[in-house]
Order: sequence, then structure tokens, then C-alpha cells
Amino acid sequence: MRRYGKHTDEDDIRSRPNRKGNRPRTHTRPKHEDAVEGMVLTVDRGRLTCLVDDRIVLAMKARELGRKAAVVGDRVSIVGDLTGKKDTLARIVRIEERTSVLRRTADDDDPYERVIVANADQLAIVTALADPEPRPRLIDRCLVAAFDAGLEPLLVMTKSDLASPDKLLELYGHLDIPYVVTSREELESGDAVGRVREQLDGRITAFVGHSGVGKTTLVNALVPQDRRRLTGHVNAVTGRGRHTTTSALALPLSGDAGWVVDTPGLRSFGLHHVDPSRVIHAFPDLEPGTEGCPRACSHDEPDCALDQWVADGHADPARLYSLRRMLATRERTDGD
Repeated sequence: MRRYGKHTDEDDIRSRPNRKGNRPRTHTRPKHEDAVEGMVLTVDRGRLTCLVDDRIVLAMKARELGRKAAVVGDRVSIVGDLTGKKDTLARIVRIEERTSVLRRTADDDDPYERVIVANADQLAIVTALADPEPRPRLIDRCLVAAFDAGLEPLLVMTKSDLASPDKLLELYGHLDIPYVVTSREELESGDAVGRVREQLDGRITAFVGHSGVGKTTLVNALVPQDRRRLTGHVNAVTGRGRHTTTSALALPLSGDAGWVVDTPGLRSFGLHHVDPSRVIHAFPDLEPGTEGCPRACSHDEPDCALDQWVADGHADPARLYSLRRMLATRERTDGD
């Protein structure tokens, strides 16, 4: 083995070459003081479509961001080619602090969170009154996620030409949740668009709903300058619709009056990320009744005051059943 004395010549010392031919890693991160702010409109296989001023710019995430991912609605700092010309690619170097994050999990026992949209301030829960039938428990789950994320909920009921909204209004109409009822004829004529727009102006609103409820049709009517793919058919056997939106997309309302975020149709809405103690906040008709509950009440035990609260007519029994079903699912998850 070769040995070196005190007075070695540095040219005589062998060094291991960098076979990759790239620069060595460093913990020093560039400041990118010349970065320009933009908004993420959609994400597709690692490529992010952003709005910078009035230009659409395609970008990718910079390496220094590590595992941190940008999602639709994020305010980001971008460097590189910002012309928006074909075959150009910019870099996202910073993700600004978020004001809100709407999340879901695939199921209640799935710990992996999926961020639906960032920086929204309203969640429009779209449900059909028929074809397919409404799913109140999914609506309840969306309400839990909205309240947990700090978003104001909006209930949008479609296809009122096929069924009456009275049954759903009995469950949700007295909860001080804004709602809009629409029909196919009103959407085609534009009569319903104005009523929905009143609830959207000045806000960033994420639209969620299971497949076939007419969510994308409604978004198309609200943002006619950016038509989405035609809606799919609803399966006559299962009552489920074909997914017509495959990725979330933010679309501006005319007159800079706000943003609409169209999201893929939901099959489920897991709430693994929500603390069970906060679930009750999504049931404002039941929450006052918990004042008589014993300490640390699970709301599913003999001494729970909610049974008497419902028996006295303060809330619908179906709402209490939905609350307990969600809490029971979470308790099984926590015990695994």
C-alpha cells in the first residue's frame, strides 16, 4: 500500500472520479430571488400547469423541494422559461404557505392522505336527486372533511326534474348550510347558472361528488370558455357513472370573480386523517345535544345524551346513525 510523508504533493494524491459526471450534492439551497409567483391549475404525471400573470406555463418540481409536492390551488414560485411557448419547461422552486388543505384517504383504515386542493375556501358538495340515488353518508363525510379543513360547505342538488329535493332538505336544509337546487333544463337554459354563481363569486370553490351526479356538466356551464370532456353515461345496472374527470383542474370564473376546481368523481371519502373528537363539528344539529353527555362520551353508549336529543325531535335519527357509523369505523381503525 502506498504511504505518504509529511510533504506530499497534492498532484500525487489519487482521487475517486465522479462516475455520474454531475456536481457533488450540497446542503446550500439557492434563494431564487428572481422567482415569479404562479398558481397550479392541474397536475399530470409530474408536470404542473401553472398560471403566471396571464400565461399558461408548464413546469416541473425542482429537486431541492424533495418529497414536498405541489397540488392544484398551490401558490408557487417559478423560475426558468416563463414564456409559455410550446416545448418550454419552467421549474417550481418554492411552495408558498397554504391557507387551507382539503384531504381525503381512500378508506378510513388507509393512512395515506391524498390532498385534493390547496387554498380553497369553499367546498361544493354535488349530489344528484336521482340517477344515481343520493348518498347521504357520503355527503356527511364531505361535510366532516370541509369543517376539518376550515372550508365553508355548499350543497348543490342536481337533476331536480327527476326527483324532489324535499327528502334531502329535511336532512340538511335546517343546518344553515347554503344550498342550490338545479335541473337539467335549467342548466341548459342557463337559469341555474346564475344561482350557483352567486355562491361562488370571490371564492375558490372545490367541487366534489361521486360519478354521474352532473358535477362536470355543472362546471362546464359555469366556465363555458373551457369545456371539459363530455359527461359519461350512468350504468343502468349499478347506478354508477363513468369517470369523466381524471385529474383536478382549476378554472377561472369570468370577470376574475373566483375559481372553480373540478375534481375526479369519488367512489369513497376516507377520514383517517380526521381526529374522531372533531367529527361531531360536522353535525351542527347534533352538537348542542352533547352538552348532557358524560365526560369522554363516545356518543354510542347507554348514557349518551344524543338519544334523548333526537327523541325530543331536535335532529333526524338518520343523522345520529350516520355520526355513529363514522365514529365506529374510526374506533375500529384506531384499535388495529
